[in-house]
Amino acid sequence: MSTSDATRQPQSNALPGAAPWHFDTMQTHVGAAPAQGHGAHVTPIVASAGFAFDSVDHAASIFSMDHLGSYAYARAGNPTNAVVEQRLAALEGGAGAVLTASGQAATVLALLAIVRSGDHVVASSQIYGGTTGLLNERFAELGISVSYVDEQNDAEAWRRAARPETRAFFAESISNPLCTVLDTRLVADVAHEIGVPLIVDNTLATPYLSRPLEHGADIVVHSTTKFLAGHGAVIGGAIVDGASFDFGREPEKWPALHTPSSPGEAGLWERFSPQGLAYVLRVRAILRDYGPAASPFNAFLLQLGIETLSLRMRQHVANAREVVQFLTSHPAVSVVHYAELPDSPWRAAAASYLEHGAGSVFSFELRGGLEAGKRFIAALRLFSHIANIGDVRSLAIQPASTTHSPLTESERTTVGIPAGLIRLSIGIEDARDLLADLSAALDAAHTDAIARDI
Repeated sequence: MSTSDATRQPQSNALPGAAPWHFDTMQTHVGAAPAQGHGAHVTPIVASAGFAFDSVDHAASIFSMDHLGSYAYARAGNPTNAVVEQRLAALEGGAGAVLTASGQAATVLALLAIVRSGDHVVASSQIYGGTTGLLNERFAELGISVSYVDEQNDAEAWRRAARPETRAFFAESISNPLCTVLDTRLVADVAHEIGVPLIVDNTLATPYLSRPLEHGADIVVHSTTKFLAGHGAVIGGAIVDGASFDFGREPEKWPALHTPSSPGEAGLWERFSPQGLAYVLRVRAILRDYGPAASPFNAFLLQLGIETLSLRMRQHVANAREVVQFLTSHPAVSVVHYAELPDSPWRAAAASYLEHGAGSVFSFELRGGLEAGKRFIAALRLFSHIANIGDVRSLAIQPASTTHSPLTESERTTVGIPAGLIRLSIGIEDARDLLADLSAALDAAHTDAIARDI
């Protein structure tokens, strides 16, 4: 199996808390160096399916994982991807990272690296609908069961949901669309108490707003499609391992990390846990076999996005705060779901875990329900009606008429999606223009509804 430089510990001068570099510097520099041979200052796109070996011995050392800095086939590793993997690992404070073709692929690989048929996962119910479908349908087909915790910051709820066959906890740092915030330390402590890792989807927060590994989480996944890439132009995912979970304490739980791939060899944990690479190399083996590798073209675009991450996130959050303030005082709006609001049940968790704000994806409820929401969406001019999030451009969608339209009204209410709910993803435009567009759309959609309700 070939591996890449991304499986090695990030450069010492790039590790958070131990080095002279701060976040804005790391997002621009970690992993990159002038290209050998021609000195290109920007990381080049290495568009090659395969890589030449120096010798027979060199080839053998790659496939035996004795030489982790070389490449054999792009499905398992690529020099362009490796730069981005090193950078993401440094920004999250992890030991290593793996890029994937999509965020959904990242979730799949992160779990399948440690979960197999007969095992069980406990997840927060406040997770992306696509992840719920993955766990309920695809994982069920593999014989992997899942239980959900509705009160995600209730330690006892996680304990009650756990079983002897539980192998992972899964949650999101900030959820979509209700902007719930995970008490990461609380859930991590319960996970470790029962002997399983906590995997956190950090897509909406990004490492600029929150670094779950610093609060007890063991593994982080991202849909890099969203804020990390930032421009709505590329699909991708990433897995970052903190190398903090002790998979050696109960080896019978984790056979994939302890079973040698060939007779006479040591398992991944025995060989690579001292370097903090055992889990990352297990993920890369799954990547090699299932095949959802990230394209170097996409990795290149992702890198460009990451270089301005903090700048964009500051503007995203600043704009979101202005929009939230506007919506909370508008008579057409019944409630705004944003974790920084004084009456939000997530305010305390946001203050503890979200260093620079609660992000820019949130929702609000319109008076007038489904039809009012449809009129609101139709009246928008600056906001785009798109199901994606995390774009530099502001986006809006009504889940009840789109993503959740197959559900009955009762089913939508059960999952926290009332008919008049509107999800916004606030971009980096001038906030004055965003407020003007929202104001006009609210007025156009709700003149009659407001008159009846007041």
